[in-house]
Amino acid sequence: MAEARAMVMTGPRSLEARRLPLPDVGPDEALLQVEACGICGTDYEQYHGAIYAPYPFVPGHEPVGRIVAIGERAAARWRVEVGARVAVEPAIPCLSCPLCLGGRYTLCMGRRPMSAYGFIPLSVPPGLWGGYASHMYLAPNSVLHRVPEHLPSELAVLFNPLGAGFRWAVDLPGLRAGDTVVVLGPGQRGLACVIAAREAGAGCIIVTGLAADEARLALALELGAHHTVNVEAEDPVEAVRRLTDGRGADVVVDVTAYAVEAVTQAIEMAARGGTVVLAGTKGRRPVPDFYSDRIIGKELTVKGALGVDYAS
Repeated sequence: MAEARAMVMTGPRSLEARRLPLPDVGPDEALLQVEACGICGTDYEQYHGAIYAPYPFVPGHEPVGRIVAIGERAAARWRVEVGARVAVEPAIPCLSCPLCLGGRYTLCMGRRPMSAYGFIPLSVPPGLWGGYASHMYLAPNSVLHRVPEHLPSELAVLFNPLGAGFRWAVDLPGLRAGDTVVVLGPGQRGLACVIAAREAGAGCIIVTGLAADEARLALALELGAHHTVNVEAEDPVEAVRRLTDGRGADVVVDVTAYAVEAVTQAIEMAARGGTVVLAGTKGRRPVPDFYSDRIIGKELTVKGALGVDYAS
């Protein structure tokens, strides 16, 4: 029997190289040969046991690869064929609940914790539910995107963070040309927000980070940011006020992980009538010193951001 090579997470900080049987695919399914798979902050949290993880399982939910087997109905539905190069979204939506039918499948009401790639245990056949493997099973409701042949795997695999950047920094807040944007956190998706804001015509882009983020903050400037702020060297709220002549930012995007103070900072940094996008999870930690009066007084719009959608 043909086998796939896979990295299986068996517990916190525990990965094992295993061989798993390759499944036969039905008329609505497919099999992907993985070229590359991105590493997300969620993978880090799974590895450290900070979030739900259905051990043992194959992690990885940002894969790019080629279709090596596909059912007839799946080929017609996805408009792909054997040999097609595709990127696979993490979500496996039900496609029948009100949110799915309304186009908001990333918020699917029928989804459970075990309905996304990189979150499904080996006990659910065929077990190859993650991108950290030579092959990955594609379920009937998978969401695929064609990938151009000329695009190298190491760039194509950035489809998810770059998509998040455009959704979080441009689409959700309704960014307009000339707007001032503050990005809290210079990680992969924070830098993607910089790229997106630059391409959308932001007038001023400010990125905050820690002293340990020196290289990333420097990269943010190369990618189009106008200013960076070391939050350990100066108060980030005061820095934003100084850099905006006291007005604040039209758009503030928080992509920091676990930094609960960033939420209140984002609200303070926002200009009157501005928009705050919260995309960095805090590990279920409460936000201290949070006053909703500040949102009311400045008529702010505060939006949560969960992943990417088809358009982004």
